[in-house]
Amino acid sequence: MMLLGIDDAGRGPVLGPMVLAGILIDENELNELKSFGVKDSKLLSPVTRKQIKERLVSRFEHFIVTSSPREIDESSNLNYLEAIKSAMIINKFLAKTSKKIKVVIDCPSVNLASWKSDVEGLIEKSGLVELKVEHKADEKYPIVSAASIIAKERREDEMENLRIELDADFGSGYPSDPKTKKFIKKHFNDEKYRRIIRFSWKTVKKLFEEAKQEKLF
Repeated sequence: MMLLGIDDAGRGPVLGPMVLAGILIDENELNELKSFGVKDSKLLSPVTRKQIKERLVSRFEHFIVTSSPREIDESSNLNYLEAIKSAMIINKFLAKTSKKIKVVIDCPSVNLASWKSDVEGLIEKSGLVELKVEHKADEKYPIVSAASIIAKERREDEMENLRIELDADFGSGYPSDPKTKKFIKKHFNDEKYRRIIRFSWKTVKKLFEEAKQEKLF
């Protein structure tokens, strides 16, 4: 049986894309995967994470999908958008194999059963899929830890590319970051930067009101 792990990166920030990654291995390759030192990406230093990511992508099949800030803003529900993206990854691998795939996903929703049902309804060959969704799956399952590493590294690469392209230092993109908040308040109405901002986030709306009061635009 094949084993597929899926995890996201960049779900919480107010800037930049959300990234989902999937990595596929044969179950008998699990020990090899573990030998790379995979663990939840949040527990790894940037240097170690990048090194492990390079080993993973050069050895195993993987697939990455991103959601732009605009796509996130236009979605009716972030959990359902993530279900759509998870199914896209599953369907991508199903199109390339006739083997049964055991899929493990780090669930973003508090309602495991409902979110699992959403994903299952979007899978094209559901008969070939054994689906497990769990909270903190990136801490429990090495295959999901591996996906979390790939997703995190892609998110970091995307953010660095934006910094270079826009010639801007906007910090981490998380709402608690002072640099991020300052950037949003200053550039909320600037067409050059609007495409990287998630306007539907409550934090962004609050910063917009503060910027108006401070007459920043």
